[in-house]
Amino acid sequence: MGHEMATTPVKKVASDRSVSSRGLIASVIGDAQRLVALEVALAKQEMKELAAGNAIAAGLMAFGGLLVLIAVLVAVPSLVVILVPWHWQAAVVWIGAYVVIGALLLLIGRARMRISLPPRTVESLKENKEWALRRVRSNGR
Repeated sequence: MGHEMATTPVKKVASDRSVSSRGLIASVIGDAQRLVALEVALAKQEMKELAAGNAIAAGLMAFGGLLVLIAVLVAVPSLVVILVPWHWQAAVVWIGAYVVIGALLLLIGRARMRISLPPRTVESLKENKEWALRRVRSNGR
């Protein structure tokens, strides 16, 4: 009978460890689920910001392209003006202004266009991965 009493507390300690391990695993899973939800929300917010910035850049590029198209369309009638003495300088200045403005808008739009992964989300995912690995390793000890 003394032998049974000695084994009962050992079983209880082992049982407590499995209960605390289950609770710890559930806690880690719950934390991971919350982290995933927060990461998704962060990614959505960053994608909205990126889309807004890219919409402005695309608008600038479209307007620049339109101005270049207008410059080409003005160039054809300008050829007629060139045949008349002293009017060709005005046509060249007009075409040059459209081309320069259009090219500048295209370059500015292209420079503002960003197509990349959301940097804060990527950094946060790396931090969360490190946190989860540390937590799993520390719980395994």
